Amino acid sequence: MAQDKLIACHDCDALYRKPRLLGRQTARCSRCGATLYSSAASQLDRICAVTVAALVTFLIAQSFPIIELDANGITTESSLFGALVVLWHEDMEIIAVMVFCATILFPLTEMVALLYVLLPVRRGYIPPGFNLVLRAIQFVRPWGMLEVFMLGVLITIVKMVSLARVIPETALFAFGALTLMFTVVVTFDARTLWDIADGLRDAARAPREGGAGPNGQAGGAGGSPHRAPDGPPSPAPPSSLSPSSPAPLAEPEIRDPAAPAQGPAKPRGGPLNKAPR
Repeated sequence: MAQDKLIACHDCDALYRKPRLLGRQTARCSRCGATLYSSAASQLDRICAVTVAALVTFLIAQSFPIIELDANGITTESSLFGALVVLWHEDMEIIAVMVFCATILFPLTEMVALLYVLLPVRRGYIPPGFNLVLRAIQFVRPWGMLEVFMLGVLITIVKMVSLARVIPETALFAFGALTLMFTVVVTFDARTLWDIADGLRDAARAPREGGAGPNGQAGGAGGSPHRAPDGPPSPAPPSSLSPSSPAPLAEPEIRDPAAPAQGPAKPRGGPLNKAPR
């Protein structure tokens, strides 16, 4: 059995066949009750909306000044890109490149890559370069450090209050909102998109495989795979379960919040199941 079709419980190490989840379903371990994984289809709309909002907020944060300093009547304002230019001209090229990658390049790459794969998947098809883009997202995700940058800006503002009058500008509030939005984006596990892509590939492959034989059957003539056209019936294939073969893997428990709640099971009739009077 292919390893990508198996899933192990992270609590009790029970091994299951990996089912295909739909809607808001969740796969749970039938031994210990731990959540194995959830369907990503229910999160696509929310993650798409948050990613688009984060991208717009990112553009606002990069286009306006962060803070304005007023010291003895001398007013100075600076944006993130202006701070990078100052670092570069002060012979701190390495620091400028690191700040650029951590606060601009990697977050922007992740948001654009997520939208590149999320929008087509929501419409029901897989975009070109799907595998490469998902690997790029997993590579750049640990290097996006907007929250570290926001924390450093707040510490700098607190220390500079005693030296000059600090006026927060538009980009500071935009970076604060962007930090919260980006936290939601990062919590989305992009690896679950592989399952959705497998479902789309199977749905596209099913019509082609269904018409392989006459009457919609892919067996032999007459749709019987174990009987020759004009001859005695061929012996049935041996059972796949032999005494030496391992026991088949179980299926995990599937829970759907949208499904109606079922009451407790009633005992069946019979002399052994009747409660004593």
